[in-house]
Amino acid sequence: MPSGRRHSRLAFSLVELLVVIAVIGVLLGLLLPAVQSAREAGRRSQCGSNLRQLGLAFHSYLDARRRFPAGYLADTASPARDPDTFDAAPGTGWGIAIAPFIEEAASTTAYDATAGVAASVNGELVARRLGVFLCPTSTGPREPFAAQDETGAVHASAARLGRTDYVANAGHEDPWDVAPRASWEGIANGPLFRNSRVRPADVTDGLSKTAFIGEHSQALSQKAWAGVVPGAWVQPTERYRALAGTVAEHGAAFVLSHSGPAANEAGVIHVPNDPASHCDQMFSEHPSGANVVVGDGSVRLVEAAIDRAAWAAFCSIAGE
Repeated sequence: MPSGRRHSRLAFSLVELLVVIAVIGVLLGLLLPAVQSAREAGRRSQCGSNLRQLGLAFHSYLDARRRFPAGYLADTASPARDPDTFDAAPGTGWGIAIAPFIEEAASTTAYDATAGVAASVNGELVARRLGVFLCPTSTGPREPFAAQDETGAVHASAARLGRTDYVANAGHEDPWDVAPRASWEGIANGPLFRNSRVRPADVTDGLSKTAFIGEHSQALSQKAWAGVVPGAWVQPTERYRALAGTVAEHGAAFVLSHSGPAANEAGVIHVPNDPASHCDQMFSEHPSGANVVVGDGSVRLVEAAIDRAAWAAFCSIAGE
């Protein structure tokens, strides 16, 4: 047998190898977006599940107290109140209020409601990381953060706060940015604000047509599940600080958002994921929109392309 026929071919040619690599590259290019989309769908679903738990907790609180929780509590008549906002202790937020109804009863049992969020006696509790308050899509930090003043320096209280990616809807206005008033009644037209006591009958638009809670990713700015430190400011992350309009906000924005139109913003309406990226608007990293809890406890995905007037109507409780 001729020697040339004794040896079988043992290797690919360079052209064949390049073709195989190109085919693999094309397949990966087709597969990766589908995998990423599936993963994001799972994360969005988990976020929705978190919010459903919070929505159910709101209704459990309603059953027990005959009203919805306040956005946060403050003794606005206190001599120690913040002169710019009239915020004062306790600063207890809606997150602590509903904690007993999301299997976090220990968070309220141990909480000194008189001393408040900024008190050292509550320091360990308010700095806790609670998974139900965190959206898995959010790329923001997860560790507790130190409350800061307007300049970004550590606040005098030295309070450290556990993070959340969810905020409550105060309505059109941002009362924390107007002249200080002891009461926000008649200013805030959403379901949750400072010292609010909203009952279902007050929501004349209907519970199923009113936003109560929505997303605000920690990638944009600091948010705290426990409540508000009087005199502290919400600081944007370095990622968003350079954007026009992204500035620090008063402490109410640790737990609250507003939609606009507000008197001090010339009719601007902040739909979810609005690129204006204010620290006191709803903001999600889900590419398709933001998950929102409505007053009946259900969760809806609100698309970023929602009509602005419709979003504003969705954020008020009484036909505005």
